Amino acid sequence: IAQLKYGSGTPFYRLEQLERQLGIPLPAATQWEIVEEAAELIQPARDELIRQAAQGEVVHNDDTSMRVLRLSREPSDERTGVFTSGIVSTGQGWKIALYFTGRQHAGENIADVLKQRAQQSSPPIQMCDALSRNVPKLPAGVEILLANCLAHGRRHFVEVAANFPDECRHVLEMLGQVYGHDAEARERGLTPDERLRFHQERSGPVMGQLYEWLEGQFAERKTEPNSGLGKAITYLLRHWRPLTLFLRVAGAPLDNNIVERALKRAVLHRKNALFYRTLNGAQVGDLFMSLIHTCQLCGANSFDYLTELQRHAQELAAIPAEWMPWNYRQTLEGAGV
Repeated sequence: IAQLKYGSGTPFYRLEQLERQLGIPLPAATQWEIVEEAAELIQPARDELIRQAAQGEVVHNDDTSMRVLRLSREPSDERTGVFTSGIVSTGQGWKIALYFTGRQHAGENIADVLKQRAQQSSPPIQMCDALSRNVPKLPAGVEILLANCLAHGRRHFVEVAANFPDECRHVLEMLGQVYGHDAEARERGLTPDERLRFHQERSGPVMGQLYEWLEGQFAERKTEPNSGLGKAITYLLRHWRPLTLFLRVAGAPLDNNIVERALKRAVLHRKNALFYRTLNGAQVGDLFMSLIHTCQLCGANSFDYLTELQRHAQELAAIPAEWMPWNYRQTLEGAGV
């Protein structure tokens, strides 16, 4: 039920109709009770995912709007929006997807996650678009290396390409060279340090030429700053340093596409189910989406994983680190299961 609801975006009432046709009378309310009970059993796995995600080398984040029907608010709370934040953390050999639904923005949720980061760890790379709500407010002594999404900047030129075809084609072709270099580095299996040197040699000159061209558009009065093209150029120039972190820091990604793909799961739920009834329902959905999508990122069978977590709930509660999507099969084999 959880796999169909939170993995494929099929609402409970549609599952009820399907099951009735199969001769299985299972009301939507009963389905909810089943997944809620299962969520309590496997909660330690989600908690461990959050702890390990905090230790990631690169942490991506973004959010999308969501609807929760019964959401109590403090009288002093001026916010009217509800959001689902997506966080994808990558480390040595694993990728973790996390979802958080509520009043908080992505920057606030990632700040909560990073509170569990080991103090001796080096600052993580945080990849997001340039919205201020995506950047966490961290306590003194905690640092991040901020990277902005190059694909987001590229998108501004795609949107105005019909009105400024020659200028936009020039920018898109230059950015295309950078993405081509990144694809080549990935195909060659370069280490983060080797990839950094490769980008510095190949992409550095391209980005340098692009920066000069962008500045020249305004300096030589070739582009009106308030035009669509001017606003696209201003975006790149204003955020140039975080947009080019991949030229200075090993392992820095080019874009935030991995978390935008992850958020499509929340968007699918919003499209098909329209809303969560309560905040508790949203938290159950976040738990299952986090586990299911992390399985997909790690190449694990999410249906098998959720099943084994429930079968071994006591062992999971005792040592949750041994029951992650990337190592639970080894744990089962070691136990002779």
